[in-house]
Amino acid sequence: MADRAHWGRDLLLLTLFLGLLFGFKLGERPLWSPDEGRYSEIPREMVASGDYLTPRLNGVKYFEKPPLFYWLQSLSIQLFGLSEWSLRLWTAIFALFGCLAVYTGGRKLFGQKSGLLASVILATSLLYFAMGRIITLDMSVSILLTCALLAFIVGTGEPVGTRRRLILWAFYIFAALATLTKGLIGIVIPGMVIGLWIALMGEWSLLKKMYLPSGIAIFLLVTLPWHILVAQANPEFLNFYIVHEHFQRFLTKRRGPLRQWWIFIPVLLLGMFPWTVFLIQAIRHNLPLSWRRRRQHKEALFLILWAGLVLVFFSASSSKLIPYILPIFPPLAILIGRYLAAAWDGRHLPGIPSGYWIFFIMSSMLVAAALMPGQRYLKGYSDVARFTLSVYTLTSLLTFGSLATLILGRYGGFRGGFSALTLTSVLFLMVLNSSLMLFNQRRSVKELAVALQHRLRPGNEVVSYQTYYQDLPVYLQRRITVVGWKGELDFGARVEDVSGWMIEDAEFWQKWNGPFTVYMVTSRARYSKLLAQSGRQFYLVAQTDYDVLLSNKGNPTELRLRREERPAISPGFANPPAKEAM
Repeated sequence: MADRAHWGRDLLLLTLFLGLLFGFKLGERPLWSPDEGRYSEIPREMVASGDYLTPRLNGVKYFEKPPLFYWLQSLSIQLFGLSEWSLRLWTAIFALFGCLAVYTGGRKLFGQKSGLLASVILATSLLYFAMGRIITLDMSVSILLTCALLAFIVGTGEPVGTRRRLILWAFYIFAALATLTKGLIGIVIPGMVIGLWIALMGEWSLLKKMYLPSGIAIFLLVTLPWHILVAQANPEFLNFYIVHEHFQRFLTKRRGPLRQWWIFIPVLLLGMFPWTVFLIQAIRHNLPLSWRRRRQHKEALFLILWAGLVLVFFSASSSKLIPYILPIFPPLAILIGRYLAAAWDGRHLPGIPSGYWIFFIMSSMLVAAALMPGQRYLKGYSDVARFTLSVYTLTSLLTFGSLATLILGRYGGFRGGFSALTLTSVLFLMVLNSSLMLFNQRRSVKELAVALQHRLRPGNEVVSYQTYYQDLPVYLQRRITVVGWKGELDFGARVEDVSGWMIEDAEFWQKWNGPFTVYMVTSRARYSKLLAQSGRQFYLVAQTDYDVLLSNKGNPTELRLRREERPAISPGFANPPAKEAM
């Protein structure tokens, strides 16, 4: 009875803490393109059309991912309306649930303190916290994979019976939900981890105790219906979804900064900051002393294999994005939590003071990077003063926080050092989150969408010129015309007729010179070129530091911009600004 009370108390306190952490200013920032715009527009169109079978982006078929996250987003829109808060709600819920799952799994495997510390470590890791506030599929699939793998390792430790069966069935359900969120990795990653672990442990008898027939039936019952129905409604689905989005995407090299095979190592070290400082010590602490003793550490080896195989899998992939390695964080958090739990109980571990010094050194390096190269980077922004203030605040937090951790760790014992490190991390993340507002104009066109909303009339056309602003249709709550750009909509544009709103320049300029009102959103750089290269007339409706909203029709209060009225380049702007409307 007392143990149940402890479980309930811990879960309640963690939920309150995590709810405040992930809910802090959740809806303050506009949707950022491309991811937040894309994964908001698809569910918005589902709600608007009533078609929850075929995902569409700006009215174009979009088969890159399965629909589970879209369905959850649609539910949030229906319950709470369309807002940044409601659209980010499920990402925050998954982040919170992931920390509770790590607490539960860590406690079942290694005890209460390990679970509690692991939950706090995961929540305050830099990349995990950040992805808990950004609308992507990575947080949801990572947590579903985490629940699946934790259910497996916890379930295998239960005696044969109903409880074991239910926990292992939960493994199949979570793996199926992960598959329904982001495709085959929902079963490939658990299959790799479990298969290699069974082989290393020599636990082949587990195959007979995993309830494979009923588990596979459950998995197929969850995953097959949508795949069958969408394939029947869209004959082109299977080839694109299976061949292109899984095999070709994994094998085909793409342009971008994350091409090197080793790139996820620094991403992991920075992404798990500040708890990276205990990572090596924790892995050494959890490894068996010899091969013969591996079965005595089978749970820890399972977690190490989980993290290692995910790292190798995505490092081998030709397609690399930073959030791909998010599934590594939960097992590493449990391993670090177990290591720190030993120190919490008073055990002397030489790696703890070393960790404090590593934290101080890493913080100093980040401070130096922010104050030197970072300042040159910030000159590309118009509001340099506000950026500079945020940089100074963050660097001050790291400087004083790392010093406090060193001092309290030396004179206040482990608990003092851990408390200082945790508080520094929480404050750093809160300030960093608030500072992200300064990037809004570069990543969102919400300001232009708001300026346009009150002007739109039936029959007006909104155009995204030579690019696709992913958040624009979300804020306008309507499909937009895209000129001279296909990108990720190329496949959908080829399998059905979308010529009414996916057009090329020649057709667009006919519309622009026609009798109906057309609004164009484009970058300042393209706008400057248009003014220099054409004799067309534009009305400037609104502008930000990076983009402009134009119209082919105006009113007496607006200035018609002609070719000779080319905007001058103002200091501090990344792109040439447009001339103000009068």
